[in-house]
Amino acid sequence: MSEMPAKVRVDKWLWAARFFKTRSLAKAAIEGGKVQLDGNRIKVSREINVGDRLQIRQGWDVKDVEVIALSDQRRGAPEAQQLYRETDDSVARREAEAAARKAAGGMIDRPAQRPTKKQRRQIHRFRDLMDD
Repeated sequence: MSEMPAKVRVDKWLWAARFFKTRSLAKAAIEGGKVQLDGNRIKVSREINVGDRLQIRQGWDVKDVEVIALSDQRRGAPEAQQLYRETDDSVARREAEAAARKAAGGMIDRPAQRPTKKQRRQIHRFRDLMDD
């Protein structure tokens, strides 16, 4: 990160900071409202600045991060982690939620096998009855 660009689009920064594998996935997340700037939805073309606070929802996790540096190039993970700092509250909340999910993991009953063709037909019939 020898040169810091003056302006970086939020989708490009999310990709460079390795929150998303591709820019198109970052774009889809932004358009879906999964990335917020100071609690507000943003557009893909929005330019971010150092000091901005982003809230990024990925799967079960919600990360609150502060932009420390700007980059429009994707580099290794150690360098990408220097672009942002996750808040202490965010880390604690994610760890607590992960522990709760792990504790509740045994309570979720999963079937031993996939439904057979006959069972699938019965399920579809039942759903059709419920929709009417």
